[in-house]
Amino acid sequence: MRPVAALTLTNSAPRLRFIPKLLLLSLLLLVSAGLSLCLGSFPTTPFQVLRALAAPQNSDIAFIIWELRLPRIALALVVGAALAIAGAILQSIVRNPLASPDVIGITSGAALAAVLFLSLLSATVSIHWLPMAAMTGALASALLVVSLAWKNGISPSRMVLIGIGLAAAMGAGTTLLIVISDDAAAMTAYVWLTGSLYAAQWNDVKGLLPWVLVAAPICLIFARHADAMALGDNIAEGLGVPLLRSRLVLLACSVVLAGAAVAFAGGISFVGLIAPHLAAKLVGRNLARLVPASALVGALIVLNADLLGRVAFLPKDLPAGIFVAGIGAPFFVYLLHMARYKD
Repeated sequence: MRPVAALTLTNSAPRLRFIPKLLLLSLLLLVSAGLSLCLGSFPTTPFQVLRALAAPQNSDIAFIIWELRLPRIALALVVGAALAIAGAILQSIVRNPLASPDVIGITSGAALAAVLFLSLLSATVSIHWLPMAAMTGALASALLVVSLAWKNGISPSRMVLIGIGLAAAMGAGTTLLIVISDDAAAMTAYVWLTGSLYAAQWNDVKGLLPWVLVAAPICLIFARHADAMALGDNIAEGLGVPLLRSRLVLLACSVVLAGAAVAFAGGISFVGLIAPHLAAKLVGRNLARLVPASALVGALIVLNADLLGRVAFLPKDLPAGIFVAGIGAPFFVYLLHMARYKD
């Protein structure tokens, strides 16, 4: 038996206890999706929605359901899941509960690249290249953090400190670009930065989903290594974990997930911070359980934030990122407060 497998077996007694909790989260997600289909600027009844889903050719609201609401709901689910999984990975490999794609600069890199694209290239290059620009920015930011934090390997504490500094610097650069851009580009960039699912299309879902379907299973494959690394580098090495390779693979998965989500939905922040914490309260910190639980919690957060933005201030349609940040900022302060007492 390999050492890492032996470590996993010692913690596997309650492995099935989390399944009912995942089913409960799935049920809440289904209810939230149903509400999102029924509510909006044009309210519909559950019967009308079911008829539009089952027989769109015989429904007067088929376009509203299939082309306006369903793509938006699907994109919210995938974006929330991607950001949450990215946050769970970072918190695991960095061994810091405050780590998230927002905190260590991955989201900021994607945002800077996207705003740079909107400010300088949108007039000459198709807007369909915006997701690729954002993902390139996320990757460049992650590589910069890793290179600056490298000293005979990757130090988790240095990654967090350097990431916070780079996030602040890139945030300043993003603000500067918005200020010097023309009004149209600045307004587009500002709305994108707040994180909005407005005008979501099926092509957006199809563009984001493959990244999640590739990265999430890789995270599960390396979950045992992450759990061993949570015990400390020396112990993990003693258990036979290839620290550098495992950390780089998991970090790459986190960058792909966060960068792709930001690329298609804008700067929705704090999901990667909140969702893993809430999920850990339900299923613990074992990454194999935490990944699916975080994905469901993250999807719930983004979906309900988008629903609130659509219906709470009619006829206005507010970005979902506003409501997530309204919850996430106080939650971040709370975590800092609790960390002070732990120290």
